[in-house]
Amino acid sequence: MGSQDKLLQVDTELKQTTQAVAKDGLASDKPVVFESDKWVGRVSRAFKPIDIDSAVEKVIDPGEASQTIHWGRNYLYSTTWESSSGPLDVIVKQFRNQGLRRRLDRRFRGSKAERSWHASHAILAAGLRTPQPVALIESRCADGPSFFVCERLPASDEVRHFFRRRNGDTEAGEFPDVAPEEVLEALGSLARDLHDQGIWYRDLSMGNILAEQQEEDGELLFHLVDTNRARIVPHLSLWRRCRDISRLPVLRREDREIFLKSYWSEVPSRFSLRWMLFVGSMESYLFKHAVKNRLRRRKRVRGGKHGGAHHPHIPAAEDGASSRDKMVWDRLSDQPHQHAGRMEKLAIRAADLPSHLYDLALLASAFPSAWKRFRQLQEERRSWRAALDGIGLCVRPFVQDPDSQLAAIEDLGVRKLLLRLHPWEQDHTNELRFAQELSDRGCELVFALPQNRALVRDRSRWRAAVTEISELFTPYGSCFQVGQAPNRSKWGTWTRKEYIELYAEAAEILRNRPGVEVIGPAVIDFEPHATLALVNRRYPGLRFDVVSSLLYVDRRGAPENKQVGFDTADKALFLSAIAETGASGSDRSWVTEVNWPLWEGPHSPAGKTVSVTEDAQANYLPRYYLLSLCSGGIERVYWWRLVARGYGLISAGNDGKLRRRASFSALQTLIQQTAGAVCVGSVTQCDSVWKCHLDRRGDEIIAAWTCDGRQEFELPREAIEIVERDGTTCTPSMGRLATASPSIRYFKLAK
Repeated sequence: MGSQDKLLQVDTELKQTTQAVAKDGLASDKPVVFESDKWVGRVSRAFKPIDIDSAVEKVIDPGEASQTIHWGRNYLYSTTWESSSGPLDVIVKQFRNQGLRRRLDRRFRGSKAERSWHASHAILAAGLRTPQPVALIESRCADGPSFFVCERLPASDEVRHFFRRRNGDTEAGEFPDVAPEEVLEALGSLARDLHDQGIWYRDLSMGNILAEQQEEDGELLFHLVDTNRARIVPHLSLWRRCRDISRLPVLRREDREIFLKSYWSEVPSRFSLRWMLFVGSMESYLFKHAVKNRLRRRKRVRGGKHGGAHHPHIPAAEDGASSRDKMVWDRLSDQPHQHAGRMEKLAIRAADLPSHLYDLALLASAFPSAWKRFRQLQEERRSWRAALDGIGLCVRPFVQDPDSQLAAIEDLGVRKLLLRLHPWEQDHTNELRFAQELSDRGCELVFALPQNRALVRDRSRWRAAVTEISELFTPYGSCFQVGQAPNRSKWGTWTRKEYIELYAEAAEILRNRPGVEVIGPAVIDFEPHATLALVNRRYPGLRFDVVSSLLYVDRRGAPENKQVGFDTADKALFLSAIAETGASGSDRSWVTEVNWPLWEGPHSPAGKTVSVTEDAQANYLPRYYLLSLCSGGIERVYWWRLVARGYGLISAGNDGKLRRRASFSALQTLIQQTAGAVCVGSVTQCDSVWKCHLDRRGDEIIAAWTCDGRQEFELPREAIEIVERDGTTCTPSMGRLATASPSIRYFKLAK
């Protein structure tokens, strides 16, 4: 039976538990069934929109999400449902159905979204609370996504915080101040009511029960969420009951007695089957949960990705596309996505083996001189006075509110900007208007010209695009980065030769205009072998006026972390050594892209395991700038980028309003503190404290931080002012003794 047929029939399981619904008059409120070319589903009549197709297309678009709530195997986000009575705040749970197992499960048992729909109605029919179902949306494709849409609850707290506090976790989140006995009794009663109505929840965990406290009398109202695993059964056996309630970690004996008395109406004997099944099931569940967490941590350390399936919003590759041409554009993370599988990519690498062997020969011949220069730079940097005027920022036009974006640039005080253009697009009006405005404000512009597979294959189109861009944008800037991440096939190049030919053609066009500098090769991540192979190529007209890199910290953790033995400063020096010794390089090295992706679902340019919180991003940003610029090897660093969900300094809401993140003020403060300053020597580490010694026009400043925790240290002289990461100031009161934490602090010393 197909998904469409299942949706159009009356659910037999739901019939068994909806007698109470008929009494309340809710059974007559039959949902509205809808169908379109792509989707089929149901909408609750109470929330029916004027235009169902339009409302459905909007609610299933993760680009319309106002908040990421959960990002993992399934994606949970909040957005707005346009009902006929007005906009409604809803929660959308997106279920993926990719893979044979999920397709079969969906066909014979119904999708998880469908099961959520039925279970939610059954829970409401039982007189219990769960968010009101709004819509069920199913893709007509066998492996297409499914969506369950429900009304968003008012402010509520997960019961997990109650149990964590009860079990001694001092860092547990907020939970209403209610007597523990009352909470345990209410939870026991809730579970009993659920089971007596024939609802086997199968995931009655502390994260799936939300507590809402009434303002009038302080009563707790419990709401059940994440209902897709629930089943409707005629009778629950003792085994099923005990397994269901064992997911709540009632660890204390006295708590178990209160909870089980509420559930069974009496306290079972400790030697009774009820007690032993409950305790045994709980211990088994806790053990399994601990093992799963350990395996997940190990997977994160090894860099594993959850599921391996792409997000449903990413378009499919063109019909008939070859393995080399399966790249598509992901509009949410603003980067390409590679559809070619592992074996397809391996076959392409094997076919391109002669080109890779040539790269290997270049690497072998160029590495010794680069390494020798790197060791020399390591010795020289100790006495360097590196200028800190290389703080840059990447931008793209924000057409919804350009004035606010320009105001943010002014407030930051950043004057070096990199504007990414898209050569595959026909219309550059917004970018041109933006570049003109920035130039008029005195900003120094660099333009980035990434490639895609279509331009790599069609060189005449590439040359025409570069010619047009050079004519349009050289009045506002004279530096162009040609190409993007040539060591990543998703950007369209499979071999170094493909990129070099692309670069040389663009450079020839751009250098026809006086004073233009052309930079590259923009290798992404720390892969010095790729940079070595590219800057040591000998090709007619090949020259990099600046050697640029997209230098991420392996996108994992703090900038002080090491990768193959190199920390951020050493990476900067090694790239500088490669640039200086390369046959086509120069003595200038820039980082033209860096960021820390945020935990914001498909808007994040990297996976969940490498994303960070906004606070961590704000901590890492100034530390990265100081470590790289003070190394003496990097002339400029550009953060990618100003306005973007998932990684930007500013988040753009669905309403077009801009919200400045903590990293915005962190960069603003860094620019203020380093204006006109030089770094005296390299950044040093002593007793877990990192210190950067700055000379700012005669003022002596120590920028200090730790990678983890708080640590006291001694300043060379007494501080007269302390500036926090966000720019707030305070007067020191500890003499020469100071405290450092992961949030950078700037100590201005007495003269």
